[in-house]
Amino acid sequence: MSGAVDLARRLWRTALLRRAGLWFVGALPWLLLRSGPGLLAWSAFCAWDGLHLQRRVAHGWTHWVDGAVPEMEDSAGLLAEEPETPVARLQRERLLKRIDAALPPRRVRAIVAAHVPFGWTWLLANLALAGLAWGSALLPHAAGPHTAAHAAGRPATAPTTHAGLVVKLAPPSYTGVAPSSSTPKDAQVPEQTAVEWCLDDPRKADETIELSDGQALHAGPACARWTATESIFWRWRGTRYTLKVIPDQPPEIAITQPNEMTKDLPRDAKNAAIAVTVTDDYRVQQATLHLTLARGSGENIRFSDRELPLPASTDPRRRSWSRDWLLTDLGMEPGDELYFFVRASDNAARPHTVQSPTVTLRLPAPPSEQVEETTALPTLVKPESLRSQRQVIIDTEQLVADMRSKKMREDDVRERSESIAADQAALRRRYGQFLGEESTLFGKDDDHDEKPGAKLDVLHEFGHAHDSVENATLFDDATKKLLRRALSAMWDAEKALRAITPKTALPPEYKALDAIKALQQAERIYLHKTAFAPPAIKEDKRMSGDMAGAASYKRAQSDAAEIVPANLRDLVQALGGDGPLPVLWTRTAHDWVRERITDDEQRLAAQRAIQDVADGKPAARAQLAAWLRGGVLDAPVLLQARPVVETPFAKALQGGGR
Repeated sequence: MSGAVDLARRLWRTALLRRAGLWFVGALPWLLLRSGPGLLAWSAFCAWDGLHLQRRVAHGWTHWVDGAVPEMEDSAGLLAEEPETPVARLQRERLLKRIDAALPPRRVRAIVAAHVPFGWTWLLANLALAGLAWGSALLPHAAGPHTAAHAAGRPATAPTTHAGLVVKLAPPSYTGVAPSSSTPKDAQVPEQTAVEWCLDDPRKADETIELSDGQALHAGPACARWTATESIFWRWRGTRYTLKVIPDQPPEIAITQPNEMTKDLPRDAKNAAIAVTVTDDYRVQQATLHLTLARGSGENIRFSDRELPLPASTDPRRRSWSRDWLLTDLGMEPGDELYFFVRASDNAARPHTVQSPTVTLRLPAPPSEQVEETTALPTLVKPESLRSQRQVIIDTEQLVADMRSKKMREDDVRERSESIAADQAALRRRYGQFLGEESTLFGKDDDHDEKPGAKLDVLHEFGHAHDSVENATLFDDATKKLLRRALSAMWDAEKALRAITPKTALPPEYKALDAIKALQQAERIYLHKTAFAPPAIKEDKRMSGDMAGAASYKRAQSDAAEIVPANLRDLVQALGGDGPLPVLWTRTAHDWVRERITDDEQRLAAQRAIQDVADGKPAARAQLAAWLRGGVLDAPVLLQARPVVETPFAKALQGGGR
């Protein structure tokens, strides 16, 4: 084992001596420059390189020896560890006897030279860095006395390449962004930021600042001012700079619990979780949770309102609030419904107020043994002969069972089937009137007995009674959809019953019953209260007959709106050629671009094209025309007739072809 240790030490010593030349030569430039940081950096590299070299020798010397010394018989690995088998121990003893003869110093140096490079790459990189350090040290002295004299006469704050103009930005105080001033450059500012262009020396001549919306500002003894309401670019001395305006966003409200708009709680529920998050780009000034509890059914429904402020957090831009409410704290009892929404506002000069959708929590009522036949619709006076949908299904199932169990006459089957169809039709008319359908359910029958000499009410006797517009539009879209589904199913059931196929009528009857049940469960509909506040009446003009300032209610039906103004058409046509442009064409183009192009990047590109055309660049004409045509969203379609001359020969040819 001592022979193996001695061989590894010999290889490591030889590799260390070979690499020491690199370390010494690399340190000489830094010693000559008397650079402490450079010498310290090179010393750190030498330490890292020495550790790396030691690791390479320790892990690879056996492979180096096997590849360079055939006498070792590819068994140098036996020298690194104690063999376990007798054959391996015998081979190891043989190798130990050959080490001194097979590995003289010259051969060891050759093995190390083949696997440990001198490191010329590291040396060249070190010399390059030393040269750069030497050049930077000589740079302050290369200017000479003439340049130094000029530098001594300059002020301490030397102007930059854009000296002469200073741009000052003063964002609104509610954003919390500090004011700043800089040389002309591209910038992003909050909305309503006060922008000022000031001369560094007020005694200089006035400078003109051209804005992309067509304005021209002058900076002289007084600064030029502009309020950032939209993204623009501005030009000074032929250079354009973009000023990106970041609009103030309204707060965002996220209701994470419950995760659905209508949440049906279990009957044995004791708790209800509510979690809300409100975020804003600057500050959430106020956030409140509005709770409305509905109790009762039918016409005896009572509402109670509560309002809870959401607490502020350490981050003014975010308010997160969650609570696992006890139903007793919310005041909920079986059969109640709780509606809640969140209203939030930010700290802008004109606060943005947003409101979340209304979420409903339902606590089901205990099951009742009494079968109710009421629906979500208003209570009506119901005739005695009117059956419920459930009774129609029971009668149909009984008819189908009787047809299977006993032999019935066709007349009896027809009579019972048509009787059930009549009940289904009466029920269909009852629900159909709420969608504005015709109904004679509550009017007089056709086979009435008229009294001799009595006055006949023609309008009520022979006219068609429709439901009122208010009742026909009383319900929301979801309720109307359920009504249409129930009526469609009732129609299918009635057709099957009148066709004397009662078995086929059962599926649509059950479908109609499901729709009616859905209406029953939605009998309590909560709507936010809204009110119309009419303007105050001017008592001095009341009943005076003075129509000055009153808007006319008449509208000309024959005059079509002009989609593309005439001055814009003339401008686009002129841009297609090389001739002069119309008078005030820049105002026309700026107004059209500002009105029709909403995207910031596209609007800036169109305004850049306007400025290029004003500067006399012919290539920009086609670009500006394309932007102006792209702003036409609803282009009119002109149908023009083509004149066709019909000669006697053409008429004869057409007649002969028929």
